[in-house]
Amino acid sequence: VQLQASGGGWVQPGGSLRLSCAPSGVTFGSRVVGWFRRAPGKQREFVGAFRGSLNTAYYADSVRGRFTITRDNGKNTVYLQMNNLKPEDTAVYYCALATSRPILSMLPDPETYHYWGQGTQVTVSS
Repeated sequence: VQLQASGGGWVQPGGSLRLSCAPSGVTFGSRVVGWFRRAPGKQREFVGAFRGSLNTAYYADSVRGRFTITRDNGKNTVYLQMNNLKPEDTAVYYCALATSRPILSMLPDPETYHYWGQGTQVTVSS
């Protein structure tokens, strides 16, 4: 299983970007797909997750209301729509796939996820 994250780039504060996560070798289906980010000098941070079995997304407090996770079943792709971006959103963003069925409290834990994409850089600056 490989995950391909794409869509990063540079954007000014207040701008938007949409990241994509597409797997090879597996269908997202009912699985949980997580988004994480790592800013320079900081630990990896949970951004949000999408639980396919419930068609429900969950978000970290830092991004709730600005970021939206959706899934396109036809394209077997999960998206992270990021609006009203701030300089503190600058980081390498990773998507990850869990092969188990984690409970809600486990979604922010990187150990929950078994497969990781290579990351895509998002830079927010003026």
